[in-house]
Amino acid sequence: MLASSSSGSNRILPIVVVGAAAATMGVCTFINNKTKKSKSSAEDHHDIHHSLQVTLPDWAVEELAEFSKKEYKTDEEMMALAVHLSARNVAEKTGGPFGSAIFEKDTTTGISKLVSIGVNRVVSLCNSTLHGETVAIQLAQSKLKSFTMNIPQQEEAKDGGETCSKRKFELFTSCEPCAMCIGATFWSGVSRMVCGATKADAEAIGFNEGPVFEASYDHLREAGIEVTRQVLQKEAAQVLKDYGESGVIYNGGD
Repeated sequence: MLASSSSGSNRILPIVVVGAAAATMGVCTFINNKTKKSKSSAEDHHDIHHSLQVTLPDWAVEELAEFSKKEYKTDEEMMALAVHLSARNVAEKTGGPFGSAIFEKDTTTGISKLVSIGVNRVVSLCNSTLHGETVAIQLAQSKLKSFTMNIPQQEEAKDGGETCSKRKFELFTSCEPCAMCIGATFWSGVSRMVCGATKADAEAIGFNEGPVFEASYDHLREAGIEVTRQVLQKEAAQVLKDYGESGVIYNGGD
């Protein structure tokens, strides 16, 4: 729970994440002022919203059981999930053509398990910040109960003592991130980001990805975040191309 409080009618109320939903990775829920009325009109805050709700589409929640029980061994397997999410989001008309997934890799076995998924929910939830990457990051941190995925892992040393390493969380995204999402990746604490389609692929159908440069990726690397690009690029770019023929192209200046 992120809490901020002060006395008076114009206090900032806390954002609350519902634990049961976070535990299943299905829904990251924030209590909505419009769906849960206050007991008195004094608590309506003059129609100023003080909370919001972020959800995955129903189809994504239904598919989570299948996704989460699988063991992932290659970049292509993990990217295939991100691309599937992007394509299904378009087919179901529940958001834009972008999907992301966060995995935790066992550094001993090399096997990865799913931590969270995210799809673009900008238009469907009227929220310009709900890109696939940011939704996946929010759900992962809610599940982990940590504001960062830069989390220590205690391991037994050969001499019988303990050594401290970092757990390895990897963000797979069906397209290279926009300016907002590359910043969110930097702050998220992931140890690696893997991208499918390119910025050029997204901008070819009309999206404006903002000020993202090669130096932006260098900054991630300097911060210890490994970057891999153009994994299943053709498959991911095809989803964008298909969406560009009939989907809503939304940009900040529109």
